[in-house]
Amino acid sequence: MNTDERYLNLLSRSFPTVASAATEVINLEAILNLPKGTEHFLADIHGEHEAFIHVLKNASGNIKRKVNDIFGNTIRESEKKELCTLIYYPEKKLELIKEQESDIDDWYRITIHQLVRVCRDVSSKYTRSKVRKALPKEFSYIIEELLHERTDDHDKAAYVAVVVDTIISTGRADAFIVAISNVIQHLAIDQLHILGDIYDRGPGAHIIMDTLEKYGGWDIQWGNHDMLWMGAAAGNNACICNVLRLSLRYANLSTLEEGYGINLLPLATFALEVYGDDPCEEFLPKVLGGDDHMDDKTRTLIAKMHKAVSVLQFKEEARVFHRHPEWHMEDRCLLEAIDFEHGTCRIDGTDYPMKSCHFPTIDPQNPSEMSVDERELMEKLHHSFRVSEKLLKHVRIILSHGCMYKICNQNLLYHASVPLNDDGTLKEVEILGQHYAGKELMHYIGQLVRAAFENDTPAEQKRYARDYILYLWCGKDSPLFDKSKMATFERYFLSDKSTHHEEKGNYFKMRESEEVCDRILDAFGVKGDNRHIINGHVPVHASKGENPIKAGGRMMVIDGGFSEAYHKETGIAGYTLVYHSRGFELVQHEPFTSARDAVLRGTDIKSSTQIVERSAHRMRVADTDKGDELRGQIQELKDLLYAYRHGIITEKTSQ
Repeated sequence: MNTDERYLNLLSRSFPTVASAATEVINLEAILNLPKGTEHFLADIHGEHEAFIHVLKNASGNIKRKVNDIFGNTIRESEKKELCTLIYYPEKKLELIKEQESDIDDWYRITIHQLVRVCRDVSSKYTRSKVRKALPKEFSYIIEELLHERTDDHDKAAYVAVVVDTIISTGRADAFIVAISNVIQHLAIDQLHILGDIYDRGPGAHIIMDTLEKYGGWDIQWGNHDMLWMGAAAGNNACICNVLRLSLRYANLSTLEEGYGINLLPLATFALEVYGDDPCEEFLPKVLGGDDHMDDKTRTLIAKMHKAVSVLQFKEEARVFHRHPEWHMEDRCLLEAIDFEHGTCRIDGTDYPMKSCHFPTIDPQNPSEMSVDERELMEKLHHSFRVSEKLLKHVRIILSHGCMYKICNQNLLYHASVPLNDDGTLKEVEILGQHYAGKELMHYIGQLVRAAFENDTPAEQKRYARDYILYLWCGKDSPLFDKSKMATFERYFLSDKSTHHEEKGNYFKMRESEEVCDRILDAFGVKGDNRHIINGHVPVHASKGENPIKAGGRMMVIDGGFSEAYHKETGIAGYTLVYHSRGFELVQHEPFTSARDAVLRGTDIKSSTQIVERSAHRMRVADTDKGDELRGQIQELKDLLYAYRHGIITEKTSQ
């Protein structure tokens, strides 16, 4: 017996008798032999809530694949498409069906039987207990009965038929179809992994967070855009300015205003007063999908707000960079490098002409100092972010569901990179006088970010943690950025495109190397013959022939490319990854039209599947991290049985 006797006494409270402990051993041994649950990997969602929700509903085509497997050639392709759409959007699809169907009861009867078959298939990987927990209370008993009755038994077939007929005759068919469709969606995926960047560019990051709040098993590896919003919620003024700037750059204010109640009126008023005569051409918004919906007056106002907050950002960043000379980022205080008389900016010893040099709030003698009006504006913006209860709630959810990295079933997950030296070894990064690399770096950064939100963090440490979030957004050695610089200022104000170049870090130059990937996996303690790095962050240029599978299969880059901003660049709407009991499938998506199209026309996200890795045998729970955990529990229970049977611990039988 290896288990500590004190622990066994605690365990005996849950399993007070030999019978109860033995029953649990039998249960756990059985679970080990169930098929491995399906994992779903998404990255870089960037506020595209409709596409995200659809990919959740169709499980990156996993539900469609199951419908094809179940029904094969027994029903028409159009019927399979209709069935899938019903599963994805049951309420909306039912409205259309009832307008079109002449014999709705017959349709109900056929459809309910079909849905039960699909539900039976997706639930087959789980214990009855787990399936039961996923069932809605009002239909829990009925669905469980239908799932576990054999339709090839004549007596049982009659029983099932009566159950279905009664659902219809009592007027509960619609509610039942909605309920069982939601169960299918829920059980199609066992675990959802989001590899960062829920925020920015698209209109519905807050809707994505509302969806995740109600979702079952999911985790997140923080992305650079998530970190920016986390910094804003923590009260980092430079992060607040960056969040506002990016939202204005893409004319996407719905997450700020409708989602989080951020008051933009002070910024609009300030911008009109200060930049009223400035055309702000460099700051006209990048409106995706055409700009017919935006009039010239609105575009001009957004451009002025965009410039106002950009100047404010450069000043706030300079304050932080001067406060931390150890970051070696004072060269990014470019307002201080402007020659206002000649209209040039000096970078790395070269003077570059400015596109424009109209900065009414800048004192050339002290360029990074805020004006009185800017300070007042910044205070109002800061207050608006800090009092947004919903934003803070969503950030708390992100904190509670993730960190910088995760190791799961021989897969190392993170958003962007692991800093490397020129020779491909892990780079040591200095934080507060200490040096960290690889796993230790990621772990410490995670602790530091959390310190920015904990009430008991000492004030000085909390201030540093809040500042460091800005470094994670744009610092050279940040695992979330890993470039030479963020050339925001240059892109706005300098025509010479050589100044816009952001040199990628060694990680991105060396990620095709099997040796480098193995070194990273070793450093994080990821073991096994089929181990992988899975990340996102950098869009895969499929149109140029770039392969998302790198380093001989050791790395998979699945930037979702959900954002419309990337579609012309990549040629696709990105990748998602599905890891089920038979192996890995990489799903390449074309752009999503809309949920309305999906309901009306049965359109799905067009996708093609590439089998990345096929397992030699069907993987079971025993082959996963959960299997290791269960084997540990089984051993502890066997130790408890030994203790009972040898009188070390007494059974707690009821009197």
